[in-house]
Amino acid sequence: MKVMLMGAVVAIAAAAVPVAAQKANAVITKALADPARADQQGDDVRRKAADVLAFSGVKPGDVVVDYLPGAGYWTRIFTGIVGPKGHVYAVWPAAGAKYAEKSLPALQARALGNVTAEVQATNLPTSPKPVDLFWTVQNYHDIPNDGAGEPALRAFDTAVFRMLKRGGTYVVIDHADAPGTGMTGTSTRHRIDPAAVKTQVEAAGFRFVGQSPVLRNPADDHSKAVFDPAIRGKTDQFVYKFRKP
Repeated sequence: MKVMLMGAVVAIAAAAVPVAAQKANAVITKALADPARADQQGDDVRRKAADVLAFSGVKPGDVVVDYLPGAGYWTRIFTGIVGPKGHVYAVWPAAGAKYAEKSLPALQARALGNVTAEVQATNLPTSPKPVDLFWTVQNYHDIPNDGAGEPALRAFDTAVFRMLKRGGTYVVIDHADAPGTGMTGTSTRHRIDPAAVKTQVEAAGFRFVGQSPVLRNPADDHSKAVFDPAIRGKTDQFVYKFRKP
């Protein structure tokens, strides 16, 4: 009995996916230090930018999609990492055009030579060339809202799968909900159970390859909406990395 139990423990340990231990390389460090983004740098520590970028594996020459990029925080870092041989697509879906009204013109005005910023003609993401990294931050929980449900997530993840090169990476960062809650808090607390994300993305054919703990906050009990002043900016967040086989 003891032997069998020990074997089961070993099997579980072997199946576990280790958390990230990567450190930012010189390319990431240089991109973060770029004087052109001095207005953003005060937020780098809170966002754990160096750690999550290192975890993603992004590198010079990569083609990156920054989905629903907000004010372009990550886009403006990616542009320095991928360099002149890479490209960054900062895209909003057609249904999210209202969120681009201010930030899109501002991002385009920066005239970043390796960045295409646009509202796409479709709701599902597309790209004109195969992609190395698809990146989305605090947006995945919105996809099943307004009655769209799991079919919307399946369609989205399938679209991402098609865009990526073989071996390409899909990074999802979002506000964590309590274990077992699934998608019940996506439209109210603006959170999603990490296990539900893993299930949905793997169903599209992706392989889960790791997670980073750098944005986790055990003091967040997941009961409050992410905009509640008591927790805003300090939510428990998960950083998941998937790969296209």
